Amino acid sequence: MTAPLTPPPPPHEQSAHHAWPPAGAGHGAGAHPHAVAHPHAYASAQGTKGEDGPGMKTEVREAAVITVVLALCGVLLGVLWNWLAPRVPLVGDVVGGTWVVFLKDTEGEQSIGVDGTFTLLALAFGVLSAVLVFLVRRRGGVPLVVALGLGGLLGSLLAWRLGVWLGPGDDVLAHAKEVGKGVTFSAPLELAAKGALLAWSFSALLVHLGLTALFGPRDPEPAGYGPHGRTP
Repeated sequence: MTAPLTPPPPPHEQSAHHAWPPAGAGHGAGAHPHAVAHPHAYASAQGTKGEDGPGMKTEVREAAVITVVLALCGVLLGVLWNWLAPRVPLVGDVVGGTWVVFLKDTEGEQSIGVDGTFTLLALAFGVLSAVLVFLVRRRGGVPLVVALGLGGLLGSLLAWRLGVWLGPGDDVLAHAKEVGKGVTFSAPLELAAKGALLAWSFSALLVHLGLTALFGPRDPEPAGYGPHGRTP
């Protein structure tokens, strides 16, 4: 004697039992019946905008501020250069009734020291400015790099002209007559090697590039990819 077989459920109950996803799980009547929302999709969409940086307008504004600040720092560079640079000794004499001025020490290296002092100070200013700018804004960007280069150049130009202005006067003949015959006085502060004007910008860009490469933020890896390729 066999047990009676249980009749299958009605069609409407069977379809309701095996339906996936449950009714109402979609976004609306037009949602695909098998569409599944990724649990991290919304969070990723929200985080992407914040990771792209502050925006081009903000970056340009920050770059303009950095350029102005670096240019104004050239005042400090000019004062230090005028203070630390060695003096080139001159002496005046009367030859045939005419005043002439010549170097007191023809084999001296004071002129080279003047250029070297400016170059070393400019390199130090470039390193310091690159470190400070990186600490303030680690993400970097093209406007920031342009600001470092342009600001360093403007600061060097300002330092050069200010140092010359603060140094001894340009009229060496008048100065020789003022101090008297055979009396040593200092020559005007001059920058013979004009390439030193690029030292600030060069060091700032180089140091900032190194800091960004070593300690800058990294772009997140695409979803579904690991360090060894696509994850299963």
